[in-house]
Amino acid sequence: MHQDLQNRLGYVFKNPGLLQLALTHPSVAHEQGVPVQHNQRLEFLGDAVLQLILTRELYQKFPEFGEGPLTKARAKLVNRQALAEMGRRLDLGRHLIISRGEEAHGGRERSSTLADAFEAMLGAVFLDGGFDAAAEVILHGFRDAFGDLSGIPVLENPKGELQELLQTHSAEAPHYHVVSATGPDHDRIFECTVHHEGVELARGRGKSKKAAESEAALAALKFLRQQGRMPEKVG
Repeated sequence: MHQDLQNRLGYVFKNPGLLQLALTHPSVAHEQGVPVQHNQRLEFLGDAVLQLILTRELYQKFPEFGEGPLTKARAKLVNRQALAEMGRRLDLGRHLIISRGEEAHGGRERSSTLADAFEAMLGAVFLDGGFDAAAEVILHGFRDAFGDLSGIPVLENPKGELQELLQTHSAEAPHYHVVSATGPDHDRIFECTVHHEGVELARGRGKSKKAAESEAALAALKFLRQQGRMPEKVG
């Protein structure tokens, strides 16, 4: 089953049912109107596995860097665009099990769908073959995409990355507010909060409003990844 996909992935499933589940889009359950298992739980697991394996790789590969640069590097590696591209490299869209309505609206090529399916696939590999198998699949894929991580990637636009992540779940953009500006005019320190749908996600500090907003966005990305879910609406 899906032999060409397993060849590209570099892993053969002992339990083909896990692969089938990873490829099953939630729209199937909605269309059939009956309980059908789909890939969202595997996506949740795969996100955590991906975070841990890439964190370990960055930690070991770049001992000279502290938490800040390592967090930025990880955020760049796991942004939705990068994960969707991983899905495209595996040609996941062709193998997805989706509803007729989702397919009619281009669901097989939707970036958020491909990113989710890629994470679900990693969760399935982890359950089927364990941590080492998942690490091998992940690092093989990221070495192809990022040149063996020969240089630490830099998150150049954390505000853009945060907006992209949030807009996979909501049309509303994040909002930034300066809550304080302290110190003399020549050495001001700004503190900024970032909110989404009435929820404060994080705070950041910097020597300019722009720098504080960037730090707040970076902290929000870290928070959302650690939570493994989107914040709930207020009210």
